[in-house]
Amino acid sequence: MLRKFLLLIETLVVLAGIVLGIAVWRIQAVLEQPLSLPAEQLVEVPLGASPGGMLNRLEEQGALHGAFWARLYWRFNLDSQPLHTGEYRLGPTMTVREMFGLWQRGEVVQYSLTLVEGWTFRQVRTALARQEKLKQTLAGLSDEDVMAKLGHPGVFPEGRFFPDTYKYVKGMSDTQLLEQAFTRLDAVLAQEWQARDPALPYNDPYQALIMASLIEKETGVPQERGEIAGVFVRRLATGMLLQTDPTVIYGMGERYSGRITRADLREPNPYNTYLNPGLPPTPIAMAGREAIRAALNPTPGESLYFVAKGDGSHVFSADIDAHNQAVRQYQLKRRADYRSSPAPSQPAPPSGAADAPLAPTAPAEETQQP
Repeated sequence: MLRKFLLLIETLVVLAGIVLGIAVWRIQAVLEQPLSLPAEQLVEVPLGASPGGMLNRLEEQGALHGAFWARLYWRFNLDSQPLHTGEYRLGPTMTVREMFGLWQRGEVVQYSLTLVEGWTFRQVRTALARQEKLKQTLAGLSDEDVMAKLGHPGVFPEGRFFPDTYKYVKGMSDTQLLEQAFTRLDAVLAQEWQARDPALPYNDPYQALIMASLIEKETGVPQERGEIAGVFVRRLATGMLLQTDPTVIYGMGERYSGRITRADLREPNPYNTYLNPGLPPTPIAMAGREAIRAALNPTPGESLYFVAKGDGSHVFSADIDAHNQAVRQYQLKRRADYRSSPAPSQPAPPSGAADAPLAPTAPAEETQQP
C-alpha cells in the first residue's frame, strides 16, 4: 500500500514538473513574441487600469496572443509593481517582455510646452489651450478665477510664472502645469534675491520682478540686460521717469498695433511710465532668470538713456545731447531691416518690445515698432 502511495506521489510530482515546464515554456514564448502591430502606435493606460485588463484589451485588438500566460507571469513576478497611467509608445518589433519593461519603469510618453521669456499671461493661456494632450480645466475662467483655482486668490497673474520648458503626460491638467511654473518662479526669484546688490531701490522681491519684466521686454541681447537695469535703477534713484515704451504698450492692451504716438504717451493709465514716476504696478511679462539677475545686479555706470540701433542692440548715453544724437542717427534714419530686438531663436508670439527710455525731446512718433 505504501509502495502504491509513493508511486502516486512520484507520478504527481512528474506530472507537476511537466505541467510547470510547459507553463514556463509557454510563458517564455508569450513574453518573447513581438507585438502584432502594423506600425508604431501610442497605447493609453487609463487611470485605474490593471495589467490584466490591458493585456486582455491588447489580445482583443490582435496585438498579442496568450494574454492568460502574460497575466500569470505578471501575477507571480510583478504583482507589487504599480501600473503607471499614461501613454506608452509600442512598436511592431517590441516584445511583450519589453512592453512589461516599459510598464515597470513607467516610461510614459512625455510632451513639452515652452513658456517663452517676454510672454504675457494671455499668451501663456493661449499656449496652454493649444496643448491637445493637456486636460483643459481653465477654459472660460477669468484670470482672477484661474489664480483662485491655483490656490492664489487675489494674486495678479502677469509675470508670476517662470518661462521654461515643462514636461507633461497625457491626462495632466493645464492647472498642474501652471502650478509648476508658479512655484518655479517663486523659487528662482527667492534664490536671486538672496544674491542681490544690497543698494537697490526695491522694497521687496516683487518690485525686482517688475523691473526684470521691463528688462526682458527691452532687450534679448544677454550682455545688455545689466546695462539696461543700470539705466532704470539710476533713473529711479534720481527721480527721473523711466519712460519705457513696453509699459505704454502693455497699458494699451489690444489697441496696440505696432506704433506709439504722442497721444499714446500722454494717455493716463497706471502703466504709462512717461507720466507715472517709479515702477509700474505689476510686471508686464514673464521674466527669465537672466533678466531677474540683471534687475538685482545692475551694471554700474553713468548712462541714463538708451536707444535701439535697429539690429537688436542699443546705444547707451549718459547725457541728453548724446542721446538725442543717437536718436537722430538710429531712429530718424531707420535702416530698412530695422528691428528693436534680436530675431527670436524659436517661433513665438511677438514680444511687443519697444525702444526706451526716450528723452523728452525725442520725437515720440519715431518709436514705431518693426
